[in-house]
Amino acid sequence: MRVGILPSPPGRRSMKQTAVLALGGNALAPPGQSGTWPEQRENAVPLARAAAALLHAGWRVAISHGNGPQVGALALQQEEGEREVPAQPLFAVGAMTQGLLGSMLAMALDEICGGGVPVVSVVTHTVVDPEVAGRSATKPIGPFYTRERALQLAASRGWQVVDDAGRGWRRVVASPEPLGIVEARAIRDLVAAGHLVIACGGGGIPVTRRAGRLEGVDAVVDKDLAAWRLAVELDAGVLALVTGVDCVSVHHGTPQQRPITEMSLAETDELDRAGHFPPGSMGPKVAAAARFLRNGGRLAVITSAEHVLDAVEGRHGTRIVSGGGGARVSA
Repeated sequence: MRVGILPSPPGRRSMKQTAVLALGGNALAPPGQSGTWPEQRENAVPLARAAAALLHAGWRVAISHGNGPQVGALALQQEEGEREVPAQPLFAVGAMTQGLLGSMLAMALDEICGGGVPVVSVVTHTVVDPEVAGRSATKPIGPFYTRERALQLAASRGWQVVDDAGRGWRRVVASPEPLGIVEARAIRDLVAAGHLVIACGGGGIPVTRRAGRLEGVDAVVDKDLAAWRLAVELDAGVLALVTGVDCVSVHHGTPQQRPITEMSLAETDELDRAGHFPPGSMGPKVAAAARFLRNGGRLAVITSAEHVLDAVEGRHGTRIVSGGGGARVSA
């Protein structure tokens, strides 16, 4: 192994290192499902197993998660019910989904860990630049639509819509860079005390400081980018980015597709410039991994929930490291 950051062997685990686990909102409400509570609650179980595997291997664990499907669905409900009750702004809807998904994941963790692990869900605020937030809409949220239906909704509701990586059309909203995490110190103290912390849900509630007070910004922060910021704040040893595939590939979706098992930061940049990591697909995860490494991180992995521990220990998935002697691409 090129990066010596593996957990201590059995009998000598000291719970000294932290792993940040970034889970996707689409993993809880994937395309093809309606997003009911029972569906999402069941989908949370394999995600909880991934966190439990890291805990069992001797890691402290903090979880961040996306909320794209959930925040979009709830925003749609807000608009539909506006004749009866006032619709809440997008940042407030993001706060609501933090509570919803934090509870859902905490319940799944309680199930998997048998109630033996102290789990804390922290409603988290992420500082952003409000000027940047208003410049462009890039973050897909809410349900998937056909092109025709998406264009109808765009015309009637004033939405911006895009084709989301060939999976269907979705609404897009502003997605500013995370500049800081308001609750970082509290999260760090909780993790150090041995709690499994769920934080930065949906990338965190986007806020800015004006005249000494926090004010919400109508946007959704990308959860992968918020995860690298959280990992740096926690001085984490590993950033594990969970996705729907087992590993990153070159020439994805073509006959030349090949999985990458390990690549250096320099190789990651080179492949990104060559267009192998599209913005609507693997791009945010690779970008988050690179930023984590550039800011002192030691290892980032990208894989499915089932193989998170295997990826951290070098047996599966894609590992991204600061240095290296050439990207490992499977035949």
